[in-house]
Parts: sequence; C-alpha cells; structure tokens
Amino acid sequence: MGIFILRLVVIALMTVAGYFFSPFKLAPYFGALVGFILAVMIIFLETKIRQNQFKVIWGSTVGTIGGVVLGWFLGLIYQQVARDSGTQLFIRSFFLLIMPYIGFLVGSRKYEWLDPAYVFGLFKEKSDGRSYKILDTSVVIDGRIADICNTSFIEGTLVVPQFILKELQSIADSSDPIKRQRGRRGLDVLDQLQRSSQVKVQIVDYDFPDIQDVDSKLIELAKHMEAKIVTNDFNLNKVAQLQGIPVMNINELANALKPAVLPGETIRVYILKEGKEKDQGVAYLDDGTMVVVDNSRKMIGQTVDITVTSVLQTTVGKMIFGRYNENTK
Repeated sequence: MGIFILRLVVIALMTVAGYFFSPFKLAPYFGALVGFILAVMIIFLETKIRQNQFKVIWGSTVGTIGGVVLGWFLGLIYQQVARDSGTQLFIRSFFLLIMPYIGFLVGSRKYEWLDPAYVFGLFKEKSDGRSYKILDTSVVIDGRIADICNTSFIEGTLVVPQFILKELQSIADSSDPIKRQRGRRGLDVLDQLQRSSQVKVQIVDYDFPDIQDVDSKLIELAKHMEAKIVTNDFNLNKVAQLQGIPVMNINELANALKPAVLPGETIRVYILKEGKEKDQGVAYLDDGTMVVVDNSRKMIGQTVDITVTSVLQTTVGKMIFGRYNENTK
C-alpha cells in the first residue's frame, strides 16, 4: 500500500512540475502531460528494476530515445506545412509526446530486437533462437526431456527461470531423502542439458515478486516471452491452455508413441498382481501401460497370452482390458 501511495505522489509532482515549468517551451497543459508520461515511465522502470528485468529497461530506454529523435525530426518536417506559430507548436508538441511514448512501449515489449543474434537471425532462412520453451520443475525432475533433446526432436531454446532453479535447489536440500534425490536428479538433468550440443539452454532472471505460486509465474513468463511451457503437470497443462499458452506435455507425447493395441489381438504379458474384481489379474506392458486381465488371478507370477477385449484412453494414459483363455497354449 505504501509503495502505491508513493507512486501516486511521484505522478502528481511530475505532472504539476510539467505544468508550471513547461519543458520544451510547451503550453502548460502539454507540459503537464509530459510530466505525467515521464512519471509513468519512471514508475515502469522502478518496477522492472525491482524484478531484475534489466533487458526490458535497456529496451525501453533505447526506444524512448529513438522516439524523441524521430519525433523531433517529424515535428521539424511537418511544421513546415503549418503557417501560424500556434499550429507549428501543436505539431511539434504532438510528435515529441507521441513518438517517445510509442518508442517506450515498443522497446519494453520487443527488447529482444536489440539482441545482435536476433538481428542477424532475420537474414537467415531459419532461426531456432526465438523458439522458446520454458521448462517446469516436474519435467526437469522426470528427466526424459534430456533423452528427447538428444534425438533432435526439440528445436529452439530451452528456458529455465531462476525461480525454477531455486525450487530445485530447495528440493535437493530437503531433509526427506526421496525429495532430496529427486531434486539432485533435476539438477543433474539440467547440467546434462547444458552440456548437450543438440539444444540451447538459457537461464533467465525474470521473476514476478507479486506472484507467489510457481505455476502462475511460469504462465506469466510464457506470456511475456511468447513461449511454450514444457511440463508433466496435468493441472498446469490445463490452466495454461485455458489462458491460450501452448503446452508441450511429455506424458502426452509418451502416450502418442505407445504402440497401438486393437481389440481381438493376442499379446503376451506377465501377471504381476491381483485385480480389484473377482478372478482379475494386473499386468504391465514394457511402456508402463496397465493391462487388466479377466480370469487370470490364479496365473499370478506367470507369463501368459491374453486376448485384448477393449482399450480405454484417459487423460492420464491408456488402459488395456483383456481375457485369459485357459485353453490358450
């Protein structure tokens, strides 16, 4: 609340100062508008400094300076059309107000245009540097992302925010041995990705102090960078899709790559344990797909041939239902 009041005071003081001192020899009302715009820019820069978004600050500064220069030239050119001094002053004031503001907005939103790699990439047929994919904690700990990258199926730049690194470090320092092992595995996977020649990994400092939830921070970062999110988290997947953010779900990819099994086919499975229903047994395929087998409880611990009766596709994966025929040899 205090910082909000302070920002209002800054806006009020800058507006009043612009009215009374009339910068650029502008009319008082135009001077007040200049003061207001400058105050908004100062507050914008202050928020970005708090968020450590120095690239945004650099882009907005360059954009504003470019807008001032362009506005001065445009005002100089178009004021020649006007005959009276009042119209000339209005035209010059208009361009000196509008162009810096436009430059400020463009620079803060498209700061990556100042990146030499991006500029040179415009002259290439293909540039994979702009295809950002943000990794979340679940997909890093899972580890399969490293194997996928080694097959060259993922292009572009993998983005790892600092708040994801902090979360992994927190998990790796946990007193729970299982959590500690998962966190260390995630850090090892990131190290493997950084060493890989198949993909580029970029650590970014973006943070959103006003947002506490890590998933919400990922969504805001994806909006800001116009990036995709790579995750295994079902809830994050759905929330991001509802907000129009492209999501790459490793589990969905794994399900899509599983071999198709059709009703009526015969497959060989190992009956691992008993099922919930009478005479049911449960088996698993090599890819982890659960197979529920009727009439097979007495075959637990044995490998048998079964006939597939149906296949159920759910949001969390695939289930196969089959039946063991005692007469099958």
